[in-house]
Amino acid sequence: MDKKLKFFGEVLGLSPLPLRLKQAAITFWGEENVPPSKIGTSSLKQLYPGISPGMWRGRSVAERQVIISNLYNHTQTPIEKGWSVAKTQTLDFRGGKLTYNSHNGTDFAIPVGTKVCTAAPGKVVAVLSQFNRGGLKIFIDHGQGLMTCYAHLARALVSVGDILTRGQEIAISGYSGVDGFFTFPWGIPHVHFNAWHNSFHTDPFSFGENAALWSSGNHPSPAIKDENSDFIPSEYDSDLTQKVIDSCLTPRVRQFLSDISCPQERAVHTIIEMNYYPTRFQHKENLYTQRFDRAPLLDLPFSENDFDGIIFLDQLLENRKRKRRIKK
Repeated sequence: MDKKLKFFGEVLGLSPLPLRLKQAAITFWGEENVPPSKIGTSSLKQLYPGISPGMWRGRSVAERQVIISNLYNHTQTPIEKGWSVAKTQTLDFRGGKLTYNSHNGTDFAIPVGTKVCTAAPGKVVAVLSQFNRGGLKIFIDHGQGLMTCYAHLARALVSVGDILTRGQEIAISGYSGVDGFFTFPWGIPHVHFNAWHNSFHTDPFSFGENAALWSSGNHPSPAIKDENSDFIPSEYDSDLTQKVIDSCLTPRVRQFLSDISCPQERAVHTIIEMNYYPTRFQHKENLYTQRFDRAPLLDLPFSENDFDGIIFLDQLLENRKRKRRIKK
């Protein structure tokens, strides 16, 4: 773990405290056009006291393996009823239950203080910190209708407008955000990774007729630095962007988006708001100038110097049980 990280201010993302408390309140009480989140007793299944404390201290529990602790849920509960962290209706791409009701990304469980890399060449289009929605987050445009988001970070190492090559370091991991604060030290520190394709969140793993977005299929490997990698920046439809903004039910958000003068920046932030707060929008559209097919563009957002590959959390736990039985 980077000893210079401030635990409360960066790892947990509590600075500035008054703003973070105000944002945390949205989780429990909601706000205009945003229902409160749903938490049930099944949410306790996401606490792992045998694994988490060491990772909070920056220690690995799966040598050179990135632990996938939650996958994209293909049977999500209606978002109109609130973001749900309960585990009552779940289906991951393997046909298993390594996810929860409203989970729309992939959780990469890694020790606090791990360097996070860009999963593909791209441009940093936003860096935001929202305590109720994933803490500190970096958004990267990769072209071809693909944007990625890296959440629960402790510190950003890049800024908006930076052009990135594959495998370039972009952040230091933590567990910033309301869920990290309230589950410490039993919740597993992780980077919540979103792949947004054609303006909406999607599973980067292959499922049904959808091809994998990972460059190595359903077995993603760590990013290899490539200084020569490049990409073609995305182009957005200004008219469709304005149509979506006009459908926003929340006046202050509608005004915020309308006031952004740069068309590309306005489209990016509309996509972000539309995905993080979908209940605020009566109309949602693909805001790119065209619709793109899925393409294998992504690597794991971590360096080959630190990791060799992945292991799913349920597999890791089963392996541990098997070893205990053998010892007996």
